[in-house]
Amino acid sequence: MKLGIIVLVVLFVTAFGSHFLLADPGYVVIGFRGYLIEMSVPILTLLIFALFVAIWVIRKIYLAPRRLGETYGRHRAARSGKKLTRGMIEVAEGNLARGEKLLARAASTSDSPLFNYLQAARAAHLQGKDERRDEWLRMAYRDAPEAANAVLLTQCEFQLDRGQYEQALATLRRLDEDTKDNAQALALMGQLYYRLEDWEALAELLPRLRKNAQVRPDWLETWTERVHREALDKADDDAALGAAWRTIPKKLKGKVSLLESYYQGLMRLGLHDRAEKELASAIKSNWQAPLVRLYGLVEATDASKQLKKAEGWLKNRGEDPDLLLSAARLCLRNELWGKSRSYLETVIALRPTPEAYREYGALLTQMGEADAAADAYRDGLGMIAPEPLPAIPHIEPQ
Repeated sequence: MKLGIIVLVVLFVTAFGSHFLLADPGYVVIGFRGYLIEMSVPILTLLIFALFVAIWVIRKIYLAPRRLGETYGRHRAARSGKKLTRGMIEVAEGNLARGEKLLARAASTSDSPLFNYLQAARAAHLQGKDERRDEWLRMAYRDAPEAANAVLLTQCEFQLDRGQYEQALATLRRLDEDTKDNAQALALMGQLYYRLEDWEALAELLPRLRKNAQVRPDWLETWTERVHREALDKADDDAALGAAWRTIPKKLKGKVSLLESYYQGLMRLGLHDRAEKELASAIKSNWQAPLVRLYGLVEATDASKQLKKAEGWLKNRGEDPDLLLSAARLCLRNELWGKSRSYLETVIALRPTPEAYREYGALLTQMGEADAAADAYRDGLGMIAPEPLPAIPHIEPQ
């Protein structure tokens, strides 16, 4: 349409000009440095037109290689894009070997082959071809060294998938040296330290993780809680235990797991009277089953007073299995075998657990009821064994 309009305009102008020029062709004289050139106006017009045509042709010839290159580049990019798409489809459909081959071919003709190499590495990884996977990653780094972080994070992902935690950690440390505070690397490092149970390293990393918006808040809270639990469990004297407790953030001090570790630390250090006093206060203000069970394990100096306190709670919570179990243990310390047995049998009737059966078996053994004790132990083990255990035969003395 556009070309047709141009042709019509040219024809119109030519016809209009010819009408006047043929009637009076005119006369043009050009003098330049002693030379004199004479011609009619139509001839001059044709020469000017020929000059413009020559300039247009020369420009086209000059730009032809570039435009051919651009056309070839677009064609090659289109072909590469089709191979990439086909390769991704093959991988998604489970044809990993073919998908890897198509992705590799597309990389050789792509202007930015990084994505192709990373996806080819993924396809090789899914096939279990780790050497080939690593070769694709090396090629990705060679062709796009500015994308080193992306390559290293991809490599770390593969190592984590293989369960190669130490290698993955080495990769992340290398990335951290090259690019401090990479958000994704820090988040992965936190996960790895947690899996490896390297609590000291995780404790050192926590301040940086708290500044990282990409770390999920629930992960950060879990990691923080676990680090503080480890510090409480490792405390070897009263001062160390107190220092470990003071470093815990206020919002976490109500966590039952941390409270358990703290009170168990007091008991481990022989501070049972202090543990009993603080634990009773904590239970009174916030009733929590793990703390109630733990109360029955505290060996306070006045065992009778401790039992009375537990039985006082029973007046309002007479069917609480955790409190009944603690009361039964305290009865054992006070050598009240019959009362302890009554509590334990109530616990087993309400909520049988391996822990309750173990205490019951120990009590029956103490009372000389070997067969009943064997049955209790068998029932307790049966709750954690994959298949029901056969009855334990009574062995007569030889």
